[in-house]
Amino acid sequence: MKITDVKIRRMSDESKMKAIVSVTFDDELVIHDIKIIQGHDRMFLAMPSRRLPDGGYSDIAHPTRKELRNEIEAKVLIAFENYLNGEMGN
Repeated sequence: MKITDVKIRRMSDESKMKAIVSVTFDDELVIHDIKIIQGHDRMFLAMPSRRLPDGGYSDIAHPTRKELRNEIEAKVLIAFENYLNGEMGN
């Protein structure tokens, strides 16, 4: 599965959530509402989720393999860095 597009919607600099991202795979499948979060020591992705009746959250979509999660995270964070540097038109 190849990432063919990343669309970024930037959020406030004051928030821990830095952006909301839509990622397209193979020009055929899009996952919306992936969040870029600023953690204590690094940025990371939070996959789209819904709130449960008990107040917790459950992912709506997520990679099943750690290697794929790492690849998605790396490519999205590179795209976000390019966006911040003015290299993307999103």
